[in-house]
Amino acid sequence: MRFLKSLWHRLTHKIEHFKFSNLTDILKKHGLAFLVIFIVWEIIEDILFPVIFILLGKYVNPWFYSGAPVSWLLCLHPVAVPVLWAAWVKYSGKKDSEQTESD
Repeated sequence: MRFLKSLWHRLTHKIEHFKFSNLTDILKKHGLAFLVIFIVWEIIEDILFPVIFILLGKYVNPWFYSGAPVSWLLCLHPVAVPVLWAAWVKYSGKKDSEQTESD
């Protein structure tokens, strides 16, 4: 039963990220560039990773099929989004405070 509760919590946590109120809060707090990075990462995490695992399971080794549901349960954005944001700030040539004020 604890497994189902944990699974339900993960699923609702994923869905909470795409609520309009959450997206507008991110936009107000961090700016448009951060919001785009956040949305693109969620798409990569929830769509691209499972597709890659399914294709690897079909063409390489069936063990990769187990990676598809795992990629839906794992939440990597607390690590990936800050790394992508830092790369964006470095690439754009703006400091963190300048980036949020200008967007």
